[in-house]
Amino acid sequence: MKKSISFFSIFFFFTFCIVSHAQPEEKQKGDSLTVRPFEYRKVENKAFKDGEFLKYKLAYGIMNAGEATMEVKKVKKKIQGRDILHIIGRGYSISAFDWFFKVRDKYETYLDEEGIFPWLFVRRIEEGGYKKEQDYKFFQNEEKVEYVQKKEEFKVPHGVQDMISSFYYARTIDFSNAQKNQVYEFDSFVDREVYPIKIKYAGTKTIRVDAGKFECMIFHPVVQEGRIFKRDDDVTVYITKDENKIPILARAKILVGSVRMELIEYKNLSNPMAKR
Repeated sequence: MKKSISFFSIFFFFTFCIVSHAQPEEKQKGDSLTVRPFEYRKVENKAFKDGEFLKYKLAYGIMNAGEATMEVKKVKKKIQGRDILHIIGRGYSISAFDWFFKVRDKYETYLDEEGIFPWLFVRRIEEGGYKKEQDYKFFQNEEKVEYVQKKEEFKVPHGVQDMISSFYYARTIDFSNAQKNQVYEFDSFVDREVYPIKIKYAGTKTIRVDAGKFECMIFHPVVQEGRIFKRDDDVTVYITKDENKIPILARAKILVGSVRMELIEYKNLSNPMAKR
């Protein structure tokens, strides 16, 4: 699977989730087959709400390179009769970095409010002259994804995530009993395939960034060596140790340097921050 080293490809690699695989039930009764209505996964969400806004700055080496924003909006639109949250992620290089590698990325997901899984993923990227449009329609009750531009269909498990929804589903997970070196697994549909990623819990630490001082949980994505990252511990993510579970800081050593992502602004959170 080809991966681009862009702000958002790295940013979303920092996120994580756990996917449950609920299946529709069938029951044989006599000579007839009774099919129960499809049972969608339900997820308790106390981590985020309509109106939440997060902003990050991204640095490549010692250079400030760009910014990324994430915004949650409640919409009237329903899909399959279900309530939807529209989440918009934007990534862009700052003007001083545009001469080197101009980025104007926009990612969107239409997220099932009760199940915290995607129904539609929209990707519009412009990175160093390279442009791409990619729309995925998720049929969660049929366990398939349609790649709209290519008119292709793919088999996926119920509850599979996309690049944006992974970020939000992860924040609903209860890590209160996490043990050091415990590994969490998730599936995300990325670039026409279900891509399994494992995340390892590494303890807690107090972190200071421009937005303040926070008590955080530490995670290391378990990566494929020789790709963007060399070793598992080349990527470290610090998540607030509260019910918001917001990434505060992420550091990564990549094959061509280092990348740093840091929270600089937040609004309309669901819970108090673990701020010290």
